[in-house]
Amino acid sequence: MAPLVDGWGREIGSVRVSVTDKCNFRCRYCMPADGLEWLPHAELLTFEEIARLVRVLAAMGVGEVRLTGGEPLARRGLPELVALLSTVDGVHDLSLTTNGVLLDRLAAPLVRAGLTRLNVSLDSLNHVRFAQMTRRDALDRVLAGLEEAERHPQLRPIKVNCVAVRGFTEIEVPALAELARRKPYVVRFIEFMPLDADEAWRGDEVLSGAEIRALVEARWGPLVELPTKASSTARRFRFADGIGELGFVSPVSEPFCSACDRIRVTADGQLRTCLFSRREWDLKGPLRAGASDAELEQLIRHAVRHKELKHRINDAGFVRASRSMSQIGG
Repeated sequence: MAPLVDGWGREIGSVRVSVTDKCNFRCRYCMPADGLEWLPHAELLTFEEIARLVRVLAAMGVGEVRLTGGEPLARRGLPELVALLSTVDGVHDLSLTTNGVLLDRLAAPLVRAGLTRLNVSLDSLNHVRFAQMTRRDALDRVLAGLEEAERHPQLRPIKVNCVAVRGFTEIEVPALAELARRKPYVVRFIEFMPLDADEAWRGDEVLSGAEIRALVEARWGPLVELPTKASSTARRFRFADGIGELGFVSPVSEPFCSACDRIRVTADGQLRTCLFSRREWDLKGPLRAGASDAELEQLIRHAVRHKELKHRINDAGFVRASRSMSQIGG
């Protein structure tokens, strides 16, 4: 079958699939403290519907699948979905992004089901500051989840994601970078993007990847850059004398749109061709109306031909995405 290619000639190889919009945290860069209405369960794609879409996408060469949310581990029975997806022909990379709070009891079932990689969100190693950012006192549970994940060599690499917010993250950099020096983790600093539900994002709150790298190198000396594939979202570095790695994901200060190979499916079955899309393409309706695989393929190809060239965050007149991050899928 022909590969899935957008209107700019970029071949799509990766899909982020959200399994729920619910989350047990209320991170300030993502969600309001309260007041969000969750999707009714009947509006969520079933595991069987997700597996079918992944099979259609995998046949077109989309071999990287990441499960997201909200908090994906809040979706009951998630290892069952992982087991379904791990047997799909063409899926060669099956990963999960999580806040880690349920990972201590779910890491083993997820590995048995076939999960191969893991991203854990962690913005601070200080209990008070962790609670300030997430509005939850759960740091110890997240760290316990990371320790449990580390016991499973099948889950490699373990990536630790920190959203970099000016005025907050600078003080966190030494401890988080030290985590990468002594653990087999890839600690990644991700620039703050305009996807918060409160719509309070300002450009001057973005702490750039270059600024964070300078903070790290001022403490530990020059970092050694590692090669990455063209579609990678992060620049990767290692310490001269450390175990793990650092990554810098800089969509605001150093956009990587020209090599983007990603699409997203929301928990309610909408295809998004860019994180900052204003338009969505309904897949759930055709799925439930009895569309054939060939019809789903044509719908997906049509949507992907309309994939945006870039996100335009830095352009005059930038218009925010039509949903917040927890509603889109991280």
